[in-house]
Amino acid sequence: MRTLKDVKCGETVSVMKLNGTGALKRRIMDMGITRGTQIYVRKVAPLGDPVEVNVRGYELTIRKNEAENIEVA
Repeated sequence: MRTLKDVKCGETVSVMKLNGTGALKRRIMDMGITRGTQIYVRKVAPLGDPVEVNVRGYELTIRKNEAENIEVA
């Protein structure tokens, strides 16, 4: 399965599953990233970390270690 970490700049994907447990999973859900949410990848930093995305009409910056816990299609 592909994760948000693997998505290229300019792509729109849909969240299929959230991995991780405890505080990390709760933090991702608190940011508005839940199953079925559309995510548009706006920018990727030159070294690949962090990733800037649009979620539910707002801009959000996510680190790679958080992005690898979000499975997308």
